[in-house]
Amino acid sequence: MNGARHLRLIPAIVGPTCSGKSDLGIRLALEFNGEIINLDSVQVYREINIATAKVPEHERRGIPHHLIDIADPVDNFTAGDYARLASDAIRDIEARDRTAILVGGTGFYLRALIRPLFSGPQTSQQLRARLKDLHERSGAEHLHRMLERVDPQAALKLELKDWPRTMRALEVFFQTGRRISESQSDLPPAPEFASRIRVLALNPPRDELYERINKRADLMFENGLIEEVESLVGAGTPYDAKAFQAHGYKRVVEYLQGCRSREDALNQMKLDTRHYAKRQLSWWRSWPDVQWLDFFGDREEAFEEAMRFIENEEGETR
Repeated sequence: MNGARHLRLIPAIVGPTCSGKSDLGIRLALEFNGEIINLDSVQVYREINIATAKVPEHERRGIPHHLIDIADPVDNFTAGDYARLASDAIRDIEARDRTAILVGGTGFYLRALIRPLFSGPQTSQQLRARLKDLHERSGAEHLHRMLERVDPQAALKLELKDWPRTMRALEVFFQTGRRISESQSDLPPAPEFASRIRVLALNPPRDELYERINKRADLMFENGLIEEVESLVGAGTPYDAKAFQAHGYKRVVEYLQGCRSREDALNQMKLDTRHYAKRQLSWWRSWPDVQWLDFFGDREEAFEEAMRFIENEEGETR
């Protein structure tokens, strides 16, 4: 490893799927004596590999990766679970005088890490499924309007697009009859390191991104995605396992259940993933102080821009 420098800042490399986050994260880790903390909600699951784009061990260039393969496919791994484990990982990495680098595209994981969630009652999976379905069909603003009716004080404190927290506030109300705004004193304080996180978002040309998404989907099917799901189901993983709700797996499950043809499952997977990439870009555009990394075919541009931004920000915090 050629990087002997250690950053006080914590870079968070985010952006849409297929944009090159993993490659950039590894290059920055090599420069800044870093270790990578996964920020992807699907890579946490063991045995879910082909459609997750986990970096193989031999391509990690000796960089340690954390919070990958830590949950079973049937586990209800939450943003709160992630925030707790990621906080521990950051503290451990920094205690060894190394740089923690967050890499992934799951925005609500990062938000839970920076702004701890209200713990509240054990989540009703049936209620959560209904609220998620409402979000998919009607959007984040619809959930926010629901919250305005039952807990207007909580709604005032939440951005329209902050659907994970809006959904959690609705869950608390519908499960307990108690408004989450009445329990704000129960919220844990933001961790010390939250103010040191700097978000860098990759922003490749849209046509190039969609082409990469389509090619990756083709390769996943060629490399045995259907067989991977068949094996997991044969070993006892139910079709409704949380991990199977991820992009790539959901349509394969529908194919195995006889609801789609192979070709239809593949085409729908491509469409789903392109729509997901658009939602990811919209999410990060709603964040304050994001450093966008624009590049056109040559990812060296994104790396050089990231280096300039990080070194400038690090200099200002010294």
